[in-house]
Amino acid sequence: MDRELYGRDAIFGADGLAARLTGLTPHGSAPVGYEHRDDPPVVVLTGGRGMGKTAVLKQLRHLYREITPAALVDCEAVAPPTDPGPGWTPVTGALPELATQLTTRVRAARPVRFPRLSLGLVAVASISWTREDETRAQRDLQALGPVLATVGSRGDVATGWVTKVLTKLAAGVFDSVAPLAGLVAEATVETVLEESFSRFQRRSADWYGSYPHAGGNGRIGLRQLAVDFERGGDLRRRAEDHLVLALVADLVHAYQGLSLGARRGRPVLLLDNAHTELGRRLVEPVLRQRAAGARDRIVVFASSRVRGHEGLTHAVRRRLPEVAHGSHWVRGSEVSSGILAVELTALGPADVRAAFDRHDPVGRAPAGLARGVHRLTGGRPLGVALLAQAAGEALERGAAGAAPGRGGGAPEPGALLGHAVELREDRPPVRVADELLARLVPGQRLDVLSVLAAAHGEESARVLATARLRGRSPEGDVALRVRDALLAQDWPVGPEFFVGDPLLRSLLLHRLRFGDDDHPHYAVWRAVHETLRSAYAPGGHCPSVPHRLHQELVLGGARGCVTHLRERFTDPDVTGWLDVLRFVASAPYPHGPGRSGPDPRRAVALGQESAGTLPDAETGLAGLGERAVELQLRLRRLLHAVWLLSDPLVLPDEEVIEKMAHELRQLSGRHPSGNSVLWDAASHWPRDVRAWRPLSMPPGTPGAPGRVAGPAAGGGPRRGDGGPDA
Repeated sequence: MDRELYGRDAIFGADGLAARLTGLTPHGSAPVGYEHRDDPPVVVLTGGRGMGKTAVLKQLRHLYREITPAALVDCEAVAPPTDPGPGWTPVTGALPELATQLTTRVRAARPVRFPRLSLGLVAVASISWTREDETRAQRDLQALGPVLATVGSRGDVATGWVTKVLTKLAAGVFDSVAPLAGLVAEATVETVLEESFSRFQRRSADWYGSYPHAGGNGRIGLRQLAVDFERGGDLRRRAEDHLVLALVADLVHAYQGLSLGARRGRPVLLLDNAHTELGRRLVEPVLRQRAAGARDRIVVFASSRVRGHEGLTHAVRRRLPEVAHGSHWVRGSEVSSGILAVELTALGPADVRAAFDRHDPVGRAPAGLARGVHRLTGGRPLGVALLAQAAGEALERGAAGAAPGRGGGAPEPGALLGHAVELREDRPPVRVADELLARLVPGQRLDVLSVLAAAHGEESARVLATARLRGRSPEGDVALRVRDALLAQDWPVGPEFFVGDPLLRSLLLHRLRFGDDDHPHYAVWRAVHETLRSAYAPGGHCPSVPHRLHQELVLGGARGCVTHLRERFTDPDVTGWLDVLRFVASAPYPHGPGRSGPDPRRAVALGQESAGTLPDAETGLAGLGERAVELQLRLRRLLHAVWLLSDPLVLPDEEVIEKMAHELRQLSGRHPSGNSVLWDAASHWPRDVRAWRPLSMPPGTPGAPGRVAGPAAGGGPRRGDGGPDA
């Protein structure tokens, strides 16, 4: 078991989905009534990277492998051996692994044997054997040794087959007009049956009599299976499908007849990353056979990273909490209706709190840290697990006298990203942010992704690609390639931000900021955001006032943002004005490494700075009248308050929340027509912050996002964005 699981009781509970399908509780193996006695669905767990699909499958294997046959294969990790023969494909590579795991002895039951699967695998492995290359046959048989050992008591019995098989061929079949692959397979099967199969096991060859063109003769069926496999294309697919069903048939046989009373529950097949081609090749034959009326009662749990996968078109879809006590699945007329697609939901705040309690049993963490991590990660289990571990280690070091955060004091979510954690004893500690990126977007160019994460929509991403990533994609537009790669991994893209997932975007921007170790200049960070600022300026590629101001704030230029808000304050569209404020203040804050003490934005938000001592380059007060100066300073405080409270990398500050509400109430009395809208914001925005929600737009609207979108999203300026010439 890799890590403690939280929020997954709908699967692992005493009457959860796993118990109802297998007939056994995961903890204690007590009997449970079957929800689908004769016709269980194939359960496909859906969700993006880091949602815990693999962890659930590993936990299922961990809990069931001693009480019922269980096997787990990662369909993305089945790799060919060093010297694969023509009989190796991902399917023939995965099936022996599944069979070997399923034959492990469980409580009070004999090991499952796989004679049908063994015969089929040996038949296809033999298609290239010749007398001139006996070593090829020896290597192939050695690779099949574990699954062949499930039939006979001696694992090395196959070593004598090769000579006998080739001797039979030399006795007179080479001049036959029949395909050589079929003849070799037939000679091999005859030898296997004679040398290794008992009198009762030899009947298993008859199962292949149902193979096309076999005419009920199992040996002919095995010969045709080998011929089809060698020919490739659809014929090979037919042969591979039959091999999958051979494994199913062996499992079914193990639960029939005299062995029925000796086995409890049902066998469990676990297929990780089943959205891949191999996953479909393993699942679809079972689905088709069940749709045709066959009943095998095998429990299949699979995972799919792609929620909208075409293989799930007719699946019955449920969210995880909905299957806690019943799946309410009913088979339809389509083959894929045999699938129950269960979407793994994000962890709730209580689950995150439980994860923190595990790593911080004495409760040293600040009261809001678990909620802050929940907000940053969106409840994605991988992020929660790593950040909880980082917090526990940081707090432990703090208790021992070392600074727990990067800059001392209580740790915050952003500081935890730079913390190094030890995941395994045989591996050096890794930074949380680096580990998360490696596992959330494996195989991607992080230097490219981190640049494009600063973009708002597709158009600004292409601007960045052109200006900052020249030569990275000589065959096409790198922004479009990254977009397609993200979508293929089920990551949201745009329109408000090109990288739509808040956690992934925060990680990539963290890398953009600190990845080049260029403190205090941060040349890459500044260059990227200056490119965007130029693109959003009048005459740029995608002019937009709110987006330009957003970039100004990223670069530390609050003056222009405050001045724009002051100049547009009396506009009749108060909701639009608030929307611009919210959007501009969503700018990522350029934290520095080793920062200690309170956030600099806090002093500004609380009015603790002395305006008279600040240069006009920061305040923009020069030449303003008394009322305009007062409004400029009030808006400066409000902007910094919203900026600080919108930052997912820091924890909300109650004083700043109260100050934000105060400033909004004061502004409501000054606006000629927007009293109620600003007053509502003074009530609802503090509630949003305290509930760890994004600021609602319009204020108080449940779940309403802001209306300012990326310029590539809507084709023109939105209401409230000020327009390109504002």
